[in-house]
Amino acid sequence: MTAPGANLRINGERLWDSLMEMAQIGPGIAGGNNRQTLTDADGEGRHLFARWCAEAGLTMGVDQMGTMFARREGTDPDALPVYVGSHLDTQPTGGKYDGVLGVLAGLEIIRTLNDLGLKTRHPIVVTNWTNEEGTRFAPAMLASGVFAGVLAQDFAYDRRDATGLRFGDELERIGWKGDEPVGAREMAAFFELHIEQGPILEAEGREIGVVTHGQGLRWVQCTVTGKGQHTGSTPMPMRRNAGRALAQITEAVHAIAMKYQPDAVGAIGHIDVYPNSRNIIPERVTFTVDFRSHILPVMEAMVTELLAVAPRLAEAIGCRFESEVVGFFDPPAFDPVLVGRVRAAAERLGYSHMDIISGAGHDACWINRVYPTTMIMCPCVDGLSHNEAEDITPDWARKATDVLFHAVVETAQIVP
Repeated sequence: MTAPGANLRINGERLWDSLMEMAQIGPGIAGGNNRQTLTDADGEGRHLFARWCAEAGLTMGVDQMGTMFARREGTDPDALPVYVGSHLDTQPTGGKYDGVLGVLAGLEIIRTLNDLGLKTRHPIVVTNWTNEEGTRFAPAMLASGVFAGVLAQDFAYDRRDATGLRFGDELERIGWKGDEPVGAREMAAFFELHIEQGPILEAEGREIGVVTHGQGLRWVQCTVTGKGQHTGSTPMPMRRNAGRALAQITEAVHAIAMKYQPDAVGAIGHIDVYPNSRNIIPERVTFTVDFRSHILPVMEAMVTELLAVAPRLAEAIGCRFESEVVGFFDPPAFDPVLVGRVRAAAERLGYSHMDIISGAGHDACWINRVYPTTMIMCPCVDGLSHNEAEDITPDWARKATDVLFHAVVETAQIVP
């Protein structure tokens, strides 16, 4: 038997209860979560997940990047494991579902198999990747990037947060630095369930997003340096205002992204202003330009245009412009066999679905480089994410996890 029957469903109430219990760890200030990577809250969330995995009979492995791998054995000792998961870390003003749904949905698959007394030929491994968000330590998808060989482990360990703390030191501090070499595991497949983080599925009235491709990403960290002077006593023509350069470059970023519609997006999100005082003209501004497209030449063209335009804008008002690419991945095309299994599962279950391109970066984008990978998406209310008001319905979570269950178990192969 290569696929469970269409009558099989996960326990939606248990999944929702787990989501709500995890959300109590690292609460935000407006109903969401602030469980940033390698904080004490992250450590507490990991301990809760580990306890749940142990109660489900899973064995836990942890690699040197702190990624957690909870394994349910298969009947064939030579069969490669089927991996499923996402991440437990959040944005500083994050929601309850971004990443967390994918990890706890993986755990719910195991719990459902246990309830039904079903065995699979392939082992199934539920995964919590470290530092997917990239807010505290850039770039995003750090641990999965090291796993896939895209990023060096030493580079990852030396990433620093805004206060100067090192990733490697913080990983040891919270007690989740494992002994297992990063990337040593082999996979038969990797599945990641995630909220859409956009408005398309809800607007189209679809319950399931069958993710065929992901957008590529370039994060260009820029620094504009001017001269800090008194705002009241410095004549306007004599100012070297780094904040003014930021404003002009912000408009340029918008214009560049608009030029490539509908295949691109771009914005400036993170901004640090020095000295950030009410009566001092900004001396230095550091900010990150986020360009994305599922078409590689478009993404590269946007970066090229930025690096041609921004220095000229800064120099025209007496400022200096510097830049560094601090986040990057090329647009992935997910495995067509696994994509087909997700689509077939949605059809078999009678859930409305559509093909979709992921607008955000995910760990699956890096794992796709080394092993067969795909994603499933469920809607989120108003497309809102990276916001404490992020919301989904229990029904959306249940149906998406049903599809994940069927696709994963078909790949892992139920045995009598």
